[in-house]
Amino acid sequence: MTEKKYNKIVLLSAWYDLLVTAPFAVPFTAKLSIENLTKLHTLFNFDGSIPSFEPLHYFFINLMGSIVVVWSVLRIKHTTPLYGLYDTCGRAAFSLWMIYYLGAYNVTSVVMFVLTPEMIWGLIQGWGYYQYKQYQSVKGN
Repeated sequence: MTEKKYNKIVLLSAWYDLLVTAPFAVPFTAKLSIENLTKLHTLFNFDGSIPSFEPLHYFFINLMGSIVVVWSVLRIKHTTPLYGLYDTCGRAAFSLWMIYYLGAYNVTSVVMFVLTPEMIWGLIQGWGYYQYKQYQSVKGN
């Protein structure tokens, strides 16, 4: 896979992350997002539970949202294969922790709506990076 083609994958995943995560970066919108996830959980009677959120919970949500927004903007402004590889590793970690909390603590199954695209993007970027490196080695770079 050419660098240009792989960078398109990295760019699309960065835009996805920015759109999905931006609401969690700000206190007001994070609260609304959690309230909507709770409503979704209740409406569809998903397995697991959602706790009552306290200010400290929102603090960590805002930190996570802010860092992912910054990471997304970096990948949008400076798209490189190496950032795609790093992002793949980050997605693997995020996916692992989601699976852990689903299994160990019975968190709401709404998490599956985040886990599924996280794993798909991770696989697409990981496989794309592998193909990019194969292309580079055949090309002699």
